[in-house]
Amino acid sequence: MGTRRAVRRSCLALVLTLTAVGLTGCQSAGGLQGQGADYFTWVDEQGRVRQTPIGSKPDEAVDERPIEVVAAQAPAPAQPAPAEHDQYNLENYPDGNELEAAGFVREGAPQPYFTWRDAQGNVRVSYYRPDTKAMDEDATVMPPVALTPASIYHASDRAPLQPGAGDTPAAFRVLGIEAPKQSEFQRWASQCCERLGLIQVEEWQSGREFSVRVDGESPTHDFSSGRSRYRLIRLPPDELPPSFVLRLRSFNDEGLFVPSVAFLDSSLEPVRIVTDLVAAYTPESWHSHGYLQAYLPVFPARGERWLLLYTRDTDLNNQTVVDDGPRPRVIPHRQAGLLGLRATSE
Repeated sequence: MGTRRAVRRSCLALVLTLTAVGLTGCQSAGGLQGQGADYFTWVDEQGRVRQTPIGSKPDEAVDERPIEVVAAQAPAPAQPAPAEHDQYNLENYPDGNELEAAGFVREGAPQPYFTWRDAQGNVRVSYYRPDTKAMDEDATVMPPVALTPASIYHASDRAPLQPGAGDTPAAFRVLGIEAPKQSEFQRWASQCCERLGLIQVEEWQSGREFSVRVDGESPTHDFSSGRSRYRLIRLPPDELPPSFVLRLRSFNDEGLFVPSVAFLDSSLEPVRIVTDLVAAYTPESWHSHGYLQAYLPVFPARGERWLLLYTRDTDLNNQTVVDDGPRPRVIPHRQAGLLGLRATSE
């Protein structure tokens, strides 16, 4: 009997000893050991393992960090390292249209993302691709372009009335007044355009900007405004709307070709002349020469079938002054140049 009691006491002491060892191990192990804090581990309703210091409530272990902090610490997906360039140039600089198609995210750059919390309070990170379609839709509601101020002459223009019989011719001579016998349009048309040679005719290109070069190989003609090299562009009768806006650019290549424009009918008879364009100058950039830019209306429905580009002696004797640096600079006017044409509504 005494022996059985001794055995029971030994077993009970062993169980108490093992229990004490187990509790000590739970209290001293883990990340809080270095702080000397007692704690216990538990599993929340989402199955996540939590550690709470003894004396605290389990709810206090919930992550209460602000969402901005959590988002900043969220790991981003691995991205290929971007290519290293000493400088951007025409060979390695991204094309604007391709960059737009990629949502304006450069190759190797991290994908845009936003952070949010789900129904369980977990912080989530979602990556997305920017939608550029909305940008295109917004562009269609932009206000119409402002047409460039200019001097415009029509075929319907007539010369001013001559002085009547009661007027004194001597008075006009004293005052230096001499009524013109022709309008400006009639005077210009009298020297154009049946003798124009259909040389280097350029066909209109719809849907894009196309270039026309005036150089030493271009034909010349003696206009009433002076001798000039010129280029003829044929407007397609079936592909263009009844009217549209022409964006005309003249690029600075060691000088500017300052254009005047004449619109001719299918028989090369003048219909309308546009001169003295108050064109705006855009300075050169990393990808383009500087250029003069003008917006002109075109009326195919009114019989305008040809577009004639030329320059005048008045323009050749002037120069363009640009104030885009520490001091103004002068750009000479030339008989040659590169022009860009496009039908546009922007």
